[in-house]
Amino acid sequence: MTEKKENTIFQAEGLGFRYGLRSGWILRNFSCSLAGGEILAVLGPNGCGKTTLLKLLLGILKPVEGKFRRVGTPGYVPQISIPAFNYSVLEMTVMGRASKIGLFSVPDRRDYQCAQEALARLGIADLAQRGCMSLSGGQRQLVMIARALVSNPSCLVLDEPTSALDFKNQDVILKTLKQLADEGLAVVMTTHSPQHALHIATRALVIESDARYLYGPVSDVMASENLNRLYGLELKTLHF
Repeated sequence: MTEKKENTIFQAEGLGFRYGLRSGWILRNFSCSLAGGEILAVLGPNGCGKTTLLKLLLGILKPVEGKFRRVGTPGYVPQISIPAFNYSVLEMTVMGRASKIGLFSVPDRRDYQCAQEALARLGIADLAQRGCMSLSGGQRQLVMIARALVSNPSCLVLDEPTSALDFKNQDVILKTLKQLADEGLAVVMTTHSPQHALHIATRALVIESDARYLYGPVSDVMASENLNRLYGLELKTLHF
């Protein structure tokens, strides 16, 4: 059974998921929890179930087995993508208010104010009138985080937030996520970089197969022997 924490944002117990009775299990007997102010890094090889787990956390998929409880509404940040149209940063950010606006309504003054506050919170208010296509990858990812924040989520869920970014922009994004967690937000991110988990995460989840996973404090889970088994490489974890 997972431990219960104060300010728990989500808790999964014995969670299992598959797409049909004849399909194999993607996740099974999975348990974990996360509180506000914590960062959970999810690692594992391609196809191990990381994306499925995110969909369960977001409520896109429903578990076949087990119990799942979530407080509040999550905010989602997809992998970096180039928008189809050259929306301004402010327009892109206010799209995150869609669930608050309603199907046949348009953003009002309050919605734009929330968008501007989210941009200011991330230190990119000066980009509000810039077209998204003119931004660097790191700037565009900050905009996507701002778009997720305007819905006032209880948890921020990010799919490989530093993929395709250079080292400088990776550092900017990681520092931003750490800052948001320090402000009390729960953060879940998938990553292929063990060093990112060690750098900012408080807890780690390593998925090896449908029913084999490691979950706990990042310093325990990211031990050298666990990483060696996961990646089939001779790796050594350094703690600073």
